[in-house]
Amino acid sequence: MSAQKRTQNNQSGHWSDIHFAYQVASLGTLSAAAEVLNVHHSTVLRRIDALEQRLNTRLFQRHARGYTPTEAGRLLLQVAEQTQHSFDALMGQLAGADEQLSGKVIVTSVDSLGREIMAVLAEFQSTHPEIRVEYVVDARLFKPEYGEAHVCIRPGAKPDHPDYIVQHLRCNEASLFASREYIKRFGPLKSLQDTQGHRFISTQKPLLHVPFMNWLETEVPPGQIYYRASDFISMVEAARAGMGILPFHITAATQHEMLIPLTEPVPEWQTDLWLVTHRDVHRTVKIQALTQLIKERMKT
Repeated sequence: MSAQKRTQNNQSGHWSDIHFAYQVASLGTLSAAAEVLNVHHSTVLRRIDALEQRLNTRLFQRHARGYTPTEAGRLLLQVAEQTQHSFDALMGQLAGADEQLSGKVIVTSVDSLGREIMAVLAEFQSTHPEIRVEYVVDARLFKPEYGEAHVCIRPGAKPDHPDYIVQHLRCNEASLFASREYIKRFGPLKSLQDTQGHRFISTQKPLLHVPFMNWLETEVPPGQIYYRASDFISMVEAARAGMGILPFHITAATQHEMLIPLTEPVPEWQTDLWLVTHRDVHRTVKIQALTQLIKERMKT
Protein backbone atom coordinates (compact mmCIF):
# COMPACT_ATOMS: atom_id res chain seq x y z
CA MET A 1 0.00 0.00 0.00
CA SER A 2 1.34 3.46 -0.92
CA ALA A 3 2.13 6.08 1.72
CA GLN A 4 -0.64 8.32 0.33
CA LYS A 5 -3.17 5.49 0.59
CA ARG A 6 -2.13 4.73 4.18
CA THR A 7 -2.49 8.42 5.08
CA GLN A 8 -5.98 8.53 3.57
CA ASN A 9 -7.02 5.40 5.45
CA ASN A 10 -5.62 6.80 8.73
CA GLN A 11 -7.45 10.09 8.25
CA SER A 12 -10.67 8.21 7.55
CA GLY A 13 -10.17 6.21 10.76
CA HIS A 14 -9.46 9.39 12.75
CA TRP A 15 -12.71 11.02 11.64
CA SER A 16 -14.66 7.86 12.40
CA ASP A 17 -13.20 7.62 15.91
CA ILE A 18 -13.91 11.30 16.56
CA HIS A 19 -17.52 10.72 15.54
CA PHE A 20 -17.73 7.89 18.08
CA ALA A 21 -16.23 10.16 20.76
CA TYR A 22 -18.65 12.93 19.83
CA GLN A 23 -21.62 10.61 20.40
CA VAL A 24 -20.27 9.48 23.77
CA ALA A 25 -19.66 13.08 24.85
CA SER A 26 -23.14 14.13 23.68
CA LEU A 27 -25.03 11.20 25.21
CA GLY A 28 -22.90 10.48 28.29
CA THR A 29 -22.76 6.66 28.13
CA LEU A 30 -21.26 3.97 25.93
CA SER A 31 -24.57 2.16 25.65
CA ALA A 32 -26.47 5.24 24.45
CA ALA A 33 -23.77 6.01 21.89
CA ALA A 34 -23.73 2.37 20.76
CA GLU A 35 -27.49 2.46 20.18
CA VAL A 36 -27.25 5.58 18.03
CA LEU A 37 -24.26 4.21 16.12
CA ASN A 38 -25.91 0.79 15.78
CA VAL A 39 -22.86 -1.07 17.13
CA HIS A 40 -22.01 -3.03 20.29
CA HIS A 41 -20.91 -0.97 23.27
CA SER A 42 -17.57 -2.82 23.27
CA THR A 43 -16.90 -1.41 19.80
CA VAL A 44 -17.47 2.12 21.10
CA LEU A 45 -15.10 1.48 24.03
CA ARG A 46 -12.43 0.11 21.70
CA ARG A 47 -12.66 3.11 19.38
CA ILE A 48 -12.49 5.59 22.30
CA ASP A 49 -9.45 3.81 23.74
CA ALA A 50 -7.75 3.82 20.32
CA LEU A 51 -8.41 7.55 19.85
CA GLU A 52 -7.07 8.45 23.29
CA GLN A 53 -3.98 6.33 22.67
CA ARG A 54 -3.43 7.96 19.28
CA LEU A 55 -3.81 11.46 20.74
CA ASN A 56 -1.88 10.54 23.90
CA THR A 57 -4.46 12.28 26.06
CA ARG A 58 -7.46 11.40 28.19
CA LEU A 59 -10.75 12.55 26.61
CA PHE A 60 -13.19 11.25 29.24
CA GLN A 61 -13.43 10.74 32.97
CA ARG A 62 -15.05 7.37 33.61
CA HIS A 63 -17.47 7.07 36.53
CA ALA A 64 -20.49 5.02 37.56
CA ARG A 65 -22.99 7.26 35.77
CA GLY A 66 -21.07 7.25 32.49
CA TYR A 67 -18.48 9.38 30.69
CA THR A 68 -17.73 13.06 31.31
CA PRO A 69 -15.46 14.93 28.87
CA THR A 70 -12.13 16.21 30.15
CA GLU A 71 -10.86 19.63 29.06
CA ALA A 72 -9.38 17.97 25.96
CA GLY A 73 -12.66 16.12 25.47
CA ARG A 74 -14.66 19.34 25.63
CA LEU A 75 -12.38 20.89 23.01
CA LEU A 76 -12.92 17.87 20.76
CA LEU A 77 -16.67 18.00 21.41
CA GLN A 78 -16.81 21.68 20.40
CA VAL A 79 -15.01 21.12 17.10
CA ALA A 80 -16.84 17.87 16.39
CA GLU A 81 -20.19 19.55 17.04
CA GLN A 82 -19.40 22.31 14.54
CA THR A 83 -18.31 19.69 12.02
CA GLN A 84 -21.48 17.66 12.60
CA HIS A 85 -23.67 20.73 12.06
CA SER A 86 -21.81 21.55 8.83
CA PHE A 87 -22.17 17.94 7.70
CA ASP A 88 -25.90 17.91 8.49
CA ALA A 89 -26.38 21.14 6.54
CA LEU A 90 -24.47 19.69 3.59
CA MET A 91 -26.58 16.54 3.62
CA GLY A 92 -29.71 18.66 3.62
CA GLN A 93 -28.48 20.62 0.63
CA LEU A 94 -27.51 17.46 -1.23
CA ALA A 95 -30.84 15.80 -0.45
CA GLY A 96 -32.71 18.72 -1.99
CA ALA A 97 -30.37 19.36 -4.89
CA ASP A 98 -32.40 17.25 -7.31
CA GLU A 99 -35.55 19.17 -6.39
CA GLN A 100 -34.15 22.63 -7.13
CA LEU A 101 -34.67 24.57 -10.32
CA SER A 102 -31.09 25.79 -10.27
CA GLY A 103 -27.61 24.55 -11.11
CA LYS A 104 -26.36 23.40 -14.51
CA VAL A 105 -27.86 21.39 -17.35
CA ILE A 106 -25.75 20.07 -20.23
CA VAL A 107 -27.63 19.56 -23.52
CA THR A 108 -26.08 17.93 -26.57
CA SER A 109 -27.24 17.53 -30.15
CA VAL A 110 -26.12 17.99 -33.75
CA ASP A 111 -25.50 21.37 -35.34
CA SER A 112 -28.32 21.04 -37.87
CA LEU A 113 -30.85 21.40 -35.03
CA GLY A 114 -29.10 24.40 -33.51
CA ARG A 115 -31.65 27.13 -34.26
CA GLU A 116 -34.62 25.05 -33.15
CA ILE A 117 -32.99 23.90 -29.92
CA MET A 118 -31.67 27.39 -29.14
CA ALA A 119 -35.21 28.76 -29.22
CA VAL A 120 -36.29 26.08 -26.72
CA LEU A 121 -33.32 26.74 -24.42
CA ALA A 122 -33.97 30.49 -24.48
CA GLU A 123 -37.59 29.92 -23.47
CA PHE A 124 -36.47 27.49 -20.76
CA GLN A 125 -34.04 29.97 -19.24
CA SER A 126 -36.57 32.78 -19.33
CA THR A 127 -38.83 30.61 -17.16
CA HIS A 128 -36.02 29.21 -14.98
CA PRO A 129 -33.36 31.95 -14.85
CA GLU A 130 -31.34 30.25 -12.10
CA ILE A 131 -30.43 27.30 -14.33
CA ARG A 132 -27.18 27.55 -16.28
CA VAL A 133 -27.30 25.81 -19.66
CA GLU A 134 -24.40 24.36 -21.61
CA TYR A 135 -25.22 23.42 -25.19
CA VAL A 136 -22.65 21.16 -26.84
CA VAL A 137 -22.73 20.39 -30.57
CA ASP A 138 -20.73 17.49 -31.91
CA ALA A 139 -21.14 14.58 -34.28
CA ARG A 140 -19.96 12.11 -31.64
CA LEU A 141 -22.39 10.57 -29.16
CA PHE A 142 -21.92 11.97 -25.68
CA LYS A 143 -22.31 9.55 -22.78
CA PRO A 144 -24.82 10.53 -20.06
CA GLU A 145 -23.60 7.65 -17.90
CA TYR A 146 -20.26 9.47 -17.57
CA GLY A 147 -21.85 12.85 -16.87
CA GLU A 148 -20.94 14.20 -20.31
CA ALA A 149 -24.55 15.29 -20.87
CA HIS A 150 -27.86 15.47 -19.03
CA VAL A 151 -30.17 15.74 -22.05
CA CYS A 152 -29.34 14.45 -25.53
CA ILE A 153 -31.34 15.10 -28.71
CA ARG A 154 -30.18 12.51 -31.22
CA PRO A 155 -31.20 11.72 -34.78
CA GLY A 156 -30.82 8.25 -36.24
CA ALA A 157 -31.16 4.79 -34.74
CA LYS A 158 -32.80 4.42 -31.34
CA PRO A 159 -30.19 4.35 -28.54
CA ASP A 160 -30.27 0.99 -26.76
CA HIS A 161 -28.22 1.58 -23.60
CA PRO A 162 -30.04 -0.15 -20.69
CA ASP A 163 -29.67 2.88 -18.38
CA TYR A 164 -31.08 5.41 -20.85
CA ILE A 165 -34.61 6.76 -20.84
CA VAL A 166 -35.33 7.13 -24.57
CA GLN A 167 -38.36 9.02 -25.88
CA HIS A 168 -39.33 9.42 -29.52
CA LEU A 169 -39.65 13.07 -30.49
CA ARG A 170 -40.63 12.91 -34.16
CA CYS A 171 -39.84 11.64 -37.64
CA ASN A 172 -37.61 14.05 -39.53
CA GLU A 173 -38.54 14.40 -43.21
CA ALA A 174 -35.93 15.63 -45.67
CA SER A 175 -35.78 17.24 -49.09
CA LEU A 176 -33.50 19.30 -51.33
CA PHE A 177 -33.27 23.07 -50.84
CA ALA A 178 -31.79 26.03 -52.67
CA SER A 179 -32.04 29.83 -52.68
CA ARG A 180 -34.07 31.88 -55.16
CA GLU A 181 -30.82 33.20 -56.63
CA TYR A 182 -29.62 29.67 -57.33
CA ILE A 183 -32.93 28.71 -58.96
CA LYS A 184 -32.83 31.82 -61.16
CA ARG A 185 -29.33 30.94 -62.30
CA PHE A 186 -29.52 27.16 -62.71
CA GLY A 187 -33.24 26.47 -62.93
CA PRO A 188 -35.49 24.23 -60.79
CA LEU A 189 -34.92 20.56 -60.05
CA LYS A 190 -37.63 18.40 -61.60
CA SER A 191 -36.76 15.15 -59.79
CA LEU A 192 -33.97 13.34 -57.95
CA GLN A 193 -32.81 12.02 -61.30
CA ASP A 194 -32.66 15.54 -62.75
CA THR A 195 -29.25 16.44 -61.32
CA GLN A 196 -27.31 17.15 -64.51
CA GLY A 197 -26.11 20.75 -64.70
CA HIS A 198 -26.75 21.42 -61.02
CA ARG A 199 -24.33 22.21 -58.21
CA PHE A 200 -24.52 20.56 -54.82
CA ILE A 201 -23.31 21.23 -51.28
CA SER A 202 -21.90 18.47 -49.09
CA THR A 203 -19.63 17.77 -46.10
CA GLN A 204 -15.87 17.36 -46.14
CA LYS A 205 -16.19 13.89 -44.63
CA PRO A 206 -18.98 11.79 -46.19
CA LEU A 207 -21.81 11.16 -43.69
CA LEU A 208 -23.06 7.92 -45.21
CA HIS A 209 -25.12 7.07 -42.11
CA VAL A 210 -27.38 10.04 -42.91
CA PRO A 211 -29.78 8.88 -45.67
CA PHE A 212 -29.85 12.10 -47.72
CA MET A 213 -26.07 12.52 -47.43
CA ASN A 214 -25.62 8.92 -48.53
CA TRP A 215 -27.75 9.68 -51.60
CA LEU A 216 -25.68 12.77 -52.34
CA GLU A 217 -22.36 10.93 -52.18
CA THR A 218 -23.51 7.86 -54.12
CA GLU A 219 -25.91 9.30 -56.73
CA VAL A 220 -24.44 12.71 -57.54
CA PRO A 221 -21.15 12.76 -59.51
CA PRO A 222 -18.28 14.17 -57.43
CA GLY A 223 -17.67 16.81 -60.09
CA GLN A 224 -21.07 18.36 -59.31
CA ILE A 225 -20.29 18.92 -55.64
CA TYR A 226 -18.91 22.44 -55.77
CA TYR A 227 -18.81 23.23 -52.07
CA ARG A 228 -17.88 21.11 -49.05
CA ALA A 229 -18.06 22.27 -45.45
CA SER A 230 -17.10 20.84 -42.07
CA ASP A 231 -20.58 21.33 -40.55
CA PHE A 232 -24.24 21.76 -41.45
CA ILE A 233 -24.37 25.39 -40.37
CA SER A 234 -21.76 26.30 -42.99
CA MET A 235 -23.63 24.21 -45.55
CA VAL A 236 -26.87 26.09 -44.83
CA GLU A 237 -25.16 29.44 -45.18
CA ALA A 238 -23.64 28.34 -48.48
CA ALA A 239 -27.09 27.32 -49.76
CA ARG A 240 -28.58 30.64 -48.66
CA ALA A 241 -25.78 32.40 -50.55
CA GLY A 242 -26.76 30.57 -53.75
CA MET A 243 -23.73 28.27 -53.95
CA GLY A 244 -25.67 25.07 -54.57
CA ILE A 245 -28.42 22.60 -53.64
CA LEU A 246 -28.53 21.39 -50.07
CA PRO A 247 -30.08 18.13 -48.83
CA PHE A 248 -31.55 18.92 -45.43
CA HIS A 249 -34.25 18.11 -42.86
CA ILE A 250 -37.44 20.02 -43.61
CA THR A 251 -38.08 21.16 -40.03
CA ALA A 252 -34.54 22.48 -39.70
CA ALA A 253 -34.66 24.13 -43.14
CA THR A 254 -37.77 26.12 -42.21
CA GLN A 255 -35.69 27.78 -39.48
CA HIS A 256 -33.56 29.41 -42.17
CA GLU A 257 -34.90 32.15 -44.40
CA MET A 258 -34.32 32.07 -48.16
CA LEU A 259 -34.28 28.26 -48.48
CA ILE A 260 -36.86 26.88 -50.92
CA PRO A 261 -37.75 23.17 -51.18
CA LEU A 262 -37.06 21.71 -54.63
CA THR A 263 -38.81 18.36 -54.19
CA GLU A 264 -41.49 16.72 -52.07
CA PRO A 265 -40.25 14.96 -48.92
CA VAL A 266 -38.31 11.82 -49.87
CA PRO A 267 -39.61 8.84 -47.82
CA GLU A 268 -36.25 7.06 -47.93
CA TRP A 269 -34.57 10.04 -46.27
CA GLN A 270 -36.81 10.07 -43.20
CA THR A 271 -35.03 9.64 -39.87
CA ASP A 272 -36.14 9.49 -36.23
CA LEU A 273 -35.30 12.04 -33.55
CA TRP A 274 -34.81 10.82 -29.97
CA LEU A 275 -34.78 12.51 -26.58
CA VAL A 276 -32.31 10.74 -24.27
CA THR A 277 -31.65 11.09 -20.54
CA HIS A 278 -29.98 8.85 -17.98
CA ARG A 279 -32.29 7.15 -15.50
CA ASP A 280 -30.32 8.55 -12.52
CA VAL A 281 -31.22 12.16 -13.40
CA HIS A 282 -34.35 11.65 -15.49
CA ARG A 283 -36.86 12.43 -12.73
CA THR A 284 -35.07 15.40 -11.20
CA VAL A 285 -37.18 18.56 -11.32
CA LYS A 286 -34.96 20.57 -13.66
CA ILE A 287 -34.49 17.71 -16.15
CA GLN A 288 -38.23 17.04 -16.16
CA ALA A 289 -38.92 20.73 -16.75
CA LEU A 290 -36.53 20.87 -19.70
CA THR A 291 -37.53 17.59 -21.33
CA GLN A 292 -41.22 18.48 -21.04
CA LEU A 293 -40.60 21.77 -22.84
CA ILE A 294 -38.53 20.04 -25.53
CA LYS A 295 -41.36 17.59 -26.16
CA GLU A 296 -43.92 20.38 -26.34
CA ARG A 297 -41.87 22.43 -28.81
CA MET A 298 -40.13 19.76 -30.88
CA LYS A 299 -42.45 16.76 -30.85
CA THR A 300 -44.81 16.21 -33.82
